[in-house]
Amino acid sequence: MAPWREGRTFALRWVSIMDEKIAKTDEQWQTELTSEQYFVTRHKGTEPAFTGQYWNHKGRGVYRCVCCKQELFGSDSKFGAGTGWPSFFSPVVNESIRTETDLTLGLSRVEVMCSRCDAHLGHVFDDGPKPTGLRYCINSSALRFAPN
Repeated sequence: MAPWREGRTFALRWVSIMDEKIAKTDEQWQTELTSEQYFVTRHKGTEPAFTGQYWNHKGRGVYRCVCCKQELFGSDSKFGAGTGWPSFFSPVVNESIRTETDLTLGLSRVEVMCSRCDAHLGHVFDDGPKPTGLRYCINSSALRFAPN
């Protein structure tokens, strides 16, 4: 477990984590996703700040992976960080995401990916609100919202 997640447990609603990994070719992803979704999720891109569909979205529901539809973040953990990207303080369950060190751009960051299809979602930082102190900064292009 990553050190920034040690000792953090939460009582969250039950969700179904799809444990079947999804592996598709680049050609398959390109036919299923928009060009922006493909760039962000399959090539670790970033949409410009304050341009994504969900950065200021207030609906109640769950944000799913745009590639495989796995539940990732609930609206109850969304908060306004003022960064221009949707921000969450925790995933619906830790198993819905995976992380790894990202050393691009001369920085050391923690990349967040979908655990089912390995889609790039964004990054997580340790400057978020209570109860976790984490800020999952996620690209709108990597998400699909499903209202409750």
